[in-house]
This record gives sequence, structure tokens and C-alpha cells, in this order.
Amino acid sequence: MSKSHYPYPPDEFDVRGPEGTPVGVHREPRSGWSSVWPFLLIVVVCGGLAVGIVSFLSDDGEPATPPAAEQSAGAGADEPDAAASEEPPADDEETPADGEEGDDASEEPTDGESDAATELPGDPAAANLEASVMVYNAITEGSATGQAAAGQSALAAEGFTDVAAEDAPDEMKSSYQDTTVLYGADRADTASAIAESLGVDPANVQQSDDVTASEQAVWVVLKSPVG
Repeated sequence: MSKSHYPYPPDEFDVRGPEGTPVGVHREPRSGWSSVWPFLLIVVVCGGLAVGIVSFLSDDGEPATPPAAEQSAGAGADEPDAAASEEPPADDEETPADGEEGDDASEEPTDGESDAATELPGDPAAANLEASVMVYNAITEGSATGQAAAGQSALAAEGFTDVAAEDAPDEMKSSYQDTTVLYGADRADTASAIAESLGVDPANVQQSDDVTASEQAVWVVLKSPVG
């Protein structure tokens, strides 16, 4: 570069060295701002980082309750407990005192009353004790020996005078499940008295055409021991 275009005045750096080369290069003096702004930049950046870190750490604690949750919690605290505030309904119905019973209970028959007379087909008091009666032993399980005779003796003790006993035919044994009293026409009173004497269920006292056609007035089909 020619000196005619060199904008700076000569100084110590323009002095040639021993080998004829310049000692250094001339540098333009730097302004004060150019030496200060890097430090200011560092301060601003560090300050921003510090603020961010502090904010992050403060948010890392217990989270704030959302407004909706706070409002809901407040409403729940102010409202009384519905279950506790409910009062038991008034008992409009009166409970019967001890020993008292309702109308339904008063209509039930007492233990001492017997409704056999209303359920039996006839009147036991009007029975013909001289009517011919046949007692059949139709028991197929357990010891059945002598049960027909036992039934005969039980009816004789009740005043029946014409009672016979024998083993039932196989067809009769398989036809009945419970002790049954079969009676002929116009023999309902006598059959009812026999059923009452032997403890036969009134539902098992039935009229039979076979008995009507036979020489007997009543048949007793035993399916369980007498007494």
C-alpha cells in the first residue's frame, strides 16, 4: 500500500525492522462501547437464565388448586350433609301391642279346633258302626306283617262290629301312595268316621264305584303302619 493512500499518521509501527519489514500493523483505536457491550450481553443473558430457573423451581412445588376445584370444594363444605339432615319418616301405622293380633290372625282357627268335619265328605257322628269294612295291608316298605290286623283292632276299639283284614292285591299296592279310605254310595258318614279314627288325611277319603259294587261298605288301603 502506497503512503499516499494510507490514512493514518506515521507512528512506531511504521519503523522498518532489521530485515526491512514493518514492525506491526496500525490498528484504529477502539471506542468505549465496543469494549463494554459484550459484558452487558453476558449480564442480560445470565439474568434471564436466573429468572427462568427461579420460576421453574417455584412452579415445581405443590400445584395451585384450579378455580373450579376451589369453588366445588367450597360448595361442598357449605352444604349440610344430606344424609344427616334427612329425618326418618313418620310411622303412620300403629304397631299392635303385645298380645294383640291383626284381623287376619283372629280369623285363623285355634289349635284346639278341628276342621276335619267340614273337610270330610260326611258326618262321623252319623256313621253306621255295623257296616261291613275291609282293611287291606298295602304296605310295601319295611315290616308290614300284621298291619291289616292292627287296623282291624283299631276300628273294633272304636265300635265297628263288622271289620275284616287281609293282604292287598299287587295292583292295589302299586295304585296308592298314602293310606286311603274308599267308600261306596251313601257311605260317606261311615268312611269319615273310619278316617277320623285312623288319622287319615280327609283328602284321601274318596268314593269308589268298585266299593259300591262289592259286598263291603268301606275299604281301608293301609300304606303306613297303624298308630
